[in-house]
Amino acid sequence: RVCQALHAAPLSCLTLSFTLIARPAARTALTMTIDSVAPRIVRTDTPDGPCAQPQGRWGAAELGTRAQWKLLRRQLQDNAPAATLGWDLRSLQWLDHVGAQLLWNHWGHAWPARLELTDVQRTLLERVAELTITNPPAPPPWRLFDEVDRLGVLVLHGLDHARHMVQMVGQLVLDLLRLARNPRRGPWRDVSGHLFRMGATALPITALVGFLIGVVLAYLMSLQLRQFGAESFIVNILGISLIRELGPMLAAILVAGRSGSSITAQIGVMRVTEELDAMRVMGIPHGFRLVMPRTLALALAMPLISVWTTLAALAGGMLAADITLGISPSYFVQALPAAVKVGNLGLAVAKSVVFGGLIALIGCHWGLRVKPNTQSLGEGTTASVVTSITMVIIVDALFAVAFRNVGI
Repeated sequence: RVCQALHAAPLSCLTLSFTLIARPAARTALTMTIDSVAPRIVRTDTPDGPCAQPQGRWGAAELGTRAQWKLLRRQLQDNAPAATLGWDLRSLQWLDHVGAQLLWNHWGHAWPARLELTDVQRTLLERVAELTITNPPAPPPWRLFDEVDRLGVLVLHGLDHARHMVQMVGQLVLDLLRLARNPRRGPWRDVSGHLFRMGATALPITALVGFLIGVVLAYLMSLQLRQFGAESFIVNILGISLIRELGPMLAAILVAGRSGSSITAQIGVMRVTEELDAMRVMGIPHGFRLVMPRTLALALAMPLISVWTTLAALAGGMLAADITLGISPSYFVQALPAAVKVGNLGLAVAKSVVFGGLIALIGCHWGLRVKPNTQSLGEGTTASVVTSITMVIIVDALFAVAFRNVGI
């Protein structure tokens, strides 16, 4: 601490230590030197009234010493800010931003009525006052009217999204009629490219996830069926659950997270780079060139992805059933058509078409509403994925209720 106070070099510290041991007078002089640099407040009386004079070194090193800080804190409490108390900082040997911040906080973030200081000290204190963060205002009290107003804003915001979605669906119908009237002028190259990117490239991940889901379901159900001697019914359970429900919904959720976010990001980047504005100036409709190709491609690719995912899940369930229950793959394949009617497959394909078109429309909706900044692009992509997955589950529930008698 002595070396830190005097800012001495290591060799000087060693010489100083021997001096303190050998000479009591040197020890007394050193103590007086440390006391002179310690931060403190001296109160004096002036013709204008009482005045507090900070003295010593008000820096991070001195204020970080526990003993000196305890003494200074008591002195600050004794010299609380008052209208009649003046402050004179000209006797300070050193003042850095830590000491300036301490004084500014002690003054209550306000300049004293009587203040004497140098130009350098004033500049430092003004800088601290500028950068000091004041306490946030207290939150307003809870009121029912404010909550109702906030709920109304959310409802209006949702209605605005619904209105935009209805407009997109209507424009999509008009674009499809235009395409049917003149198919040769359709954006088939865009449709083909989206089919490949959204369909063919999604086959590996959907097959892997579907296979693992089939294995997990077969293992879990085999533990229960073995207790009742109903091992053969695993074909019925896997067939109905995977072909009718889990296969299409699992594929739709994967595509929503993969292709739905990609659609939103692509159109959102076009908004950021002002390509959408350029298309509007050139007279190129967004619906015919952006929304319709993606919706057509995903509506066509989604049933194929759904069937592919279901086949992979059935393969995983077949393998797990063979290992755990001893049900051979030949028996599994032979019993599956009798356990699952064709209507279940037709319902799954129909649901997949709706899922694909819905995911594409939601992705285009959020992409077209992106503002020209990167933060809005990230928020729009996140909202697109969440909305798509939520709508897929809601629509699947509606299909389950509406077509509960199909294929059963």
